[in-house]
Amino acid sequence: MTTTKLLPAGTVTILCAGDAAPVVFATPDEALTALTGGPAAVHTGDVLIRDDGTPAGSAVRRCEQLRALAEDGRVLVSARTAAALGDAVTLHDLGVHRLPDLTASERVFELGEPPDPRPLRSLDAVPNNLPVQLTGFVGRDAEVREVRRQLAGTRLVTLAGPGGSGKTRLAAQVAATAGWPGGVWWVELDAVTGRAEVAELVAATLGVPVEPHVGAARSVATELRDRRALLCLDNCEQVLDGAADVAVELLRSCPEVAVLTTSREPLGVPGETVWRVPPLAVEEAVALFVERAGAVRPLFTLDTSSAAAVRSICTRLDGIPLAVELAAAWLGTLAPHQIDAGLDDRFALLTRGPRGVPARQRTLEGSIAWSHDQLGADDRALFRRLAVFAGGFTLDAAGGPAVLPALGRLVDKSLVLAEGGRYRLLETLREYAAARLAEAGETTAARDHHLDHYLALAEAAEPELDRDKDAWRARVEPERDNLRAALEWGLAQDDASRGRRLAAAVAWLWNLRGRGHEGLAYLKRAVARCPEDRTPLQARLLTGMGLVADTTAPFDLEAARQGLDIATEVGDAGLRARCVSLTALGHLYTDLDTAWDLAVEAAKVAEDAGDGFARDSALMLRGIVRFTRDRHDEAAPLLDEAAGGLLSRGDRGLASTVLSVRSGIALAAADLPRARELAERAVDVAAPLGDFHRVNTTLCRLALVHGTAGDVDAGFRVMEPFLRLVETAGEVFVPGMAGVLGELHRRRGEFEAALRWFEREAVPGTYMAAQGLAERGAVLRALGRTEEAAEVLATAVDLTRRWALPSLLADALDQQGYLAEPEQAADLHHEALSLRVDHGLRLGVLASLDALTTLLARTGREADAARVLVSADRARAELGVPRPPAEQAGLAALGLATAEAPMGLDDVVAFVRRTRGNRGRPSSGWGSLTPTELEVVKLAAEGCTNPEIGTRLFMSRGTVKTHLAHVYAKLGIANRTELATLAAAHPS
Repeated sequence: MTTTKLLPAGTVTILCAGDAAPVVFATPDEALTALTGGPAAVHTGDVLIRDDGTPAGSAVRRCEQLRALAEDGRVLVSARTAAALGDAVTLHDLGVHRLPDLTASERVFELGEPPDPRPLRSLDAVPNNLPVQLTGFVGRDAEVREVRRQLAGTRLVTLAGPGGSGKTRLAAQVAATAGWPGGVWWVELDAVTGRAEVAELVAATLGVPVEPHVGAARSVATELRDRRALLCLDNCEQVLDGAADVAVELLRSCPEVAVLTTSREPLGVPGETVWRVPPLAVEEAVALFVERAGAVRPLFTLDTSSAAAVRSICTRLDGIPLAVELAAAWLGTLAPHQIDAGLDDRFALLTRGPRGVPARQRTLEGSIAWSHDQLGADDRALFRRLAVFAGGFTLDAAGGPAVLPALGRLVDKSLVLAEGGRYRLLETLREYAAARLAEAGETTAARDHHLDHYLALAEAAEPELDRDKDAWRARVEPERDNLRAALEWGLAQDDASRGRRLAAAVAWLWNLRGRGHEGLAYLKRAVARCPEDRTPLQARLLTGMGLVADTTAPFDLEAARQGLDIATEVGDAGLRARCVSLTALGHLYTDLDTAWDLAVEAAKVAEDAGDGFARDSALMLRGIVRFTRDRHDEAAPLLDEAAGGLLSRGDRGLASTVLSVRSGIALAAADLPRARELAERAVDVAAPLGDFHRVNTTLCRLALVHGTAGDVDAGFRVMEPFLRLVETAGEVFVPGMAGVLGELHRRRGEFEAALRWFEREAVPGTYMAAQGLAERGAVLRALGRTEEAAEVLATAVDLTRRWALPSLLADALDQQGYLAEPEQAADLHHEALSLRVDHGLRLGVLASLDALTTLLARTGREADAARVLVSADRARAELGVPRPPAEQAGLAALGLATAEAPMGLDDVVAFVRRTRGNRGRPSSGWGSLTPTELEVVKLAAEGCTNPEIGTRLFMSRGTVKTHLAHVYAKLGIANRTELATLAAAHPS
């Protein structure tokens, strides 16, 4: 259970009834009043409360264990609760019993008349000599169940693990569970040294006379032959042969006897199941820390201020129970954050173990040293050299087949973990090994060898970047921690050449898992080690910086520019192509025209250099520029061509971007099935990267598709992981993210929340400064803040015209129309409609129809408004694009109805254009010109050609020609010369 706080409830009474969760009451009387019958148990003790309100702590566990004994409807009461009740109720003394937590025996009472005559099935009902534990057993429920299952199947289970991992406590807890009517016998082998002594100690523990002619092991087997019993051999590592002798004899001769052993390495006999004791889960480790802390600081609880420090302590200590308990023992002297800081030298800190236990259990270092001291010289040498590895390693990295025997012995002795073909040292063991490495004077040699290995690995894998990035990622990404360690060492040396080469070889790594800032820091350090260098290596480092900056610092072009200069000097065409492409990418947000020109240049350089990645990235960039300006027919083939190459090479980041943009094109065309298909594919392509920029850009697109289709809840579900990231990581740059969240909130009618997100969408100095402005205006209008809306929309129109962004301009014009008087509103709505029709923005056309429906109704043309509305309704139904509820309610409030059949989308667009009607403007002369016609006249008078006018006003050549024909007819002129003369007489 995840816990961030653990606060005291004080001394309360706990009721465990039936299968229900434990409940706490202020007094025992209140608990009994709530009781409706058995089975149940009541206990009084100190309780902590988790965030979700559930009680926790040793008293709760004790009540649960007492409840487990309350069979057949019995109600059991602990001695502490009985004392608090006094004579208030009649209780029957059942005597002293031991509960499965293995703590000291306790008197138990039963509530009810008459008492149940059957004996209580406590731990004392089974013959046993299980040791009394002075502290409670915390967590490990799943592990107890799994070990019991293993014992039932194989009869010999060895719990193996490093010192302090909790083998003994886990074994004792397994032994305390029911299932062994013939007895449970615990044999501590800690002080035994001879092979024959093991069987003798087992016989003595069971009280079995040893027959001299058969020996102790055979005598024990004879005694247990017909019994269903469990023998526990604790701490077998120093007498493996003797423990194996006893286990084998019992397995051969006693069909219902099971053997449970604990050891730092397996017994190595047939039929043995080796069960590696895992570290405590973080939450279990935290619970253990809090419980043990209560012994030295009774009022200690886990609150907001201490939770992070305690979680850090438990994580850094690898969930090793002994280490966690030793850390908790310091709470009498230090605060949690001080203990956390002290773990930088954990072996000096964790030395306050309890008296009365073996020396190896009193300190963390002593526990590990016990295992280390039993190693041979070769095994010790390998163990200390493994300290240089971070995050795991392969056999090849450790030294190959030559070290396999020693590595196997380290795994057997629980000093190294074997995990799916890789190996790992727990951090605590790694620090111990590092100290031994330093004592041996081998640190420099070991770290140099480590650097050489990972440099060779990285440079050998580098060609795969241009062929199959998935293969490269599978080969390199598992070594991220080792590559970090190698980079730190290599860049810190007097001769940093190896570190610089490694930084260049793994630059792409930092595009994965949201590690861009970390990667830029390494690359900057590598460049700074030789700031005047003008070699291909320096160009590669700068190019790597540009690649990482794409998703981390997209407005920083300096590295790409410097890389381009050096690549040009040294004549590296491939690097030059990439740097030109990266420079173009950097201009995408600030200068679309320059970005286009550089992308064209990058494509040519890449083609000449044979660099497929640079060529496809340039194609992608050109497609994005065309998409941004709503020239979708031109964008689509560029993007499709780029996608083919990117996907074939495993360039998932750019490929997912291409697919997401293609989804945007389909969405603008109101083709929602295609938009969803492309968005989902983009998410799937990006997902393995684990990078918040690429992954969440695609998630934003998919969420927007869901929202547009009317499933706002699905949109929020898609965005949920990103919202969690924002909460934990703070500000992150994902283009369009704020706008998508704003749109989802707007569609849900949550206008204040929508406004906050839309305000975050605009990025000053970029074309994104225009994004979200029309939506902000719409939300402000919905909130009744019309003056603010008008200001925002005026800015939106200015910026979208300046950046040549047709769809955003149309959105802003539409919103202005809602605020304008009818005459001006008609001009604004129709200009928006023309932009959308000219650019194939069918989704926007639907918005235009709603705006014009409202306008027609405002001007008393309800019949026409009704025809437009019913036609728009049909189009939305066919396309699967419902209106947001608030907009639907607004149109419904108009009360429009018609018997006319709905028109198709193209037909209703033609209808609203034909029926524009009298706008109070003369039918001829200068005053009859619409705002759009005036814009066309102005540019024509300045000498712009029809294509140039189309580019400036986002129109096709045919639309420009149509506008000019209307102007000529209204003004009674025949050519541009006459038009220029009239324009000069009517300055704007």
